[in-house]
Amino acid sequence: MKKIFVLATLLISTLGCAQKEETSFKKEALNNVMVTVENKSITFAEILKKYEGKTVVIDIWASWCSDCIKSMPKVKDLQKKYPDATYLFISMDKTYDAWIKGIEKHEINGEHYLTSDGMKGIFGKSVNLDWIPRYMVVDKSGKIVLYKVIEADDEKLIQTLDSLK
Repeated sequence: MKKIFVLATLLISTLGCAQKEETSFKKEALNNVMVTVENKSITFAEILKKYEGKTVVIDIWASWCSDCIKSMPKVKDLQKKYPDATYLFISMDKTYDAWIKGIEKHEINGEHYLTSDGMKGIFGKSVNLDWIPRYMVVDKSGKIVLYKVIEADDEKLIQTLDSLK
């Protein structure tokens, strides 16, 4: 009986601590002002609106992040395997110049935006950003179908993109 109680308690506490998978962006994220490569302001909501009706792979990264840079070949493989998806790169770089140099240096193809306040800012907090790189997938209806993976070759990411083909 004691074992059953311990197992039940463990199960309840594990399920209670599981991170909720978000299916939509919080208002704070949508209202967050970012910067385009042309150095113009744009809200995240306006960015998402541009890609309505498309599968969007979001890669949150920074040019100073060694794990992000190591993952870029895997991201490029994803782009080859799933060419119909839009690849949206959101940078956590501290300056516009560092961000632009990073895009050029690493030859990153896709849509690029810079957050205005870094990892610990409004956007980062609103998506529970605790590590970069961070990958998310938004389906054609605008729903978040994959909230968090940190590897570009994560099986959950691959399965999600396969299911959206």
